[in-house]
Amino acid sequence: MAKEKITIQDIADALGISRNTASKALNGTPGIPEETKNKVIKKAIELKYKQFAFVDSESIMPKNPGNIALLTCNLPTLSHFGSFLISGLEIKISSEGYNLSIHIVREAEINALALPNNFEPSKVDGIICIEMFDKRYSEMITDLGIPAIFIDAAADVFYSDLKADFILMENEFSTYAMTKKLIENGHTEIGFVGDYNHCKSFNERWSGFNRAIADCNLETNLSYCITDEDRFFSSETDWLDRQLDNMKQLPAAFVCANDFIAINVMKAIKSKNMQIPEDIAVCGFDDSLESRIVEPHLTTVHIFNNEMGIIAADMLLSRIKNPSKPFQTTHIRTELIIRESTGDLK
Repeated sequence: MAKEKITIQDIADALGISRNTASKALNGTPGIPEETKNKVIKKAIELKYKQFAFVDSESIMPKNPGNIALLTCNLPTLSHFGSFLISGLEIKISSEGYNLSIHIVREAEINALALPNNFEPSKVDGIICIEMFDKRYSEMITDLGIPAIFIDAAADVFYSDLKADFILMENEFSTYAMTKKLIENGHTEIGFVGDYNHCKSFNERWSGFNRAIADCNLETNLSYCITDEDRFFSSETDWLDRQLDNMKQLPAAFVCANDFIAINVMKAIKSKNMQIPEDIAVCGFDDSLESRIVEPHLTTVHIFNNEMGIIAADMLLSRIKNPSKPFQTTHIRTELIIRESTGDLK
């Protein structure tokens, strides 16, 4: 008995769709969702329909476009701007059909200039680096020849040094505007808190702080500043208390490199039974969740995290499609948020 011929209706019935939809999918008619089209073609191959009878499914079905590897020394916590950035980044990458894998780079691997054990360059189409602040390791990553983008970077990196794209939040002007506003409201004795050699963003915030002071015909007083290595800021719970104790005179305001530092500065000030902002004004950077909870609420700078992640993904995907185009450095605008920790600034 002759085998019955497979028809378009058989394919449609097997998938639970209309014959018209199945026909359009097989004929490449515009307007049919890619997912539906792929299912119809796959079923046509499986049922050996006409021209698909002798086709290997792997030779015709679209493959996964590739894999994106995210490298980081510190996986961002919920309060870190990077956690929201990764969310936007992952949504964009997934919509383009890419998988995102996360790889934690340990200190030993940085010192040895070694890739993480589960990182296979041959299986990676693009690299995203977050919280990667070692210049030599960054150079090693770009030397792999894989399209890469750095979200923030080492403080001593010149953008032209690395064959990669960069994206940062706007740091310098927003810190400049914040510092200048404090000065215009009578806070002429101001200190900066944070390691400006920790990363490029901290370095740019330090530049904005100093520029505002210079433009207001003042001089940066280093005795008001705490600029030790970043590791000290989270080393001991009373470390900042001791730094304030060592100051001969406290400033009228502190501009901090981020909200984490600012909130710990506030704790140290309160431990001295001083009032914020009456005795000392404090401001941070990041607009973290904690900045809206701490009392008094913290003046800070808002980062458009989710949007920044989407833009970073767009930049990397564009680089993958066109590796030879000129490298670019992009700063995403930020927004000054005035709250109670600096009083009523005009």
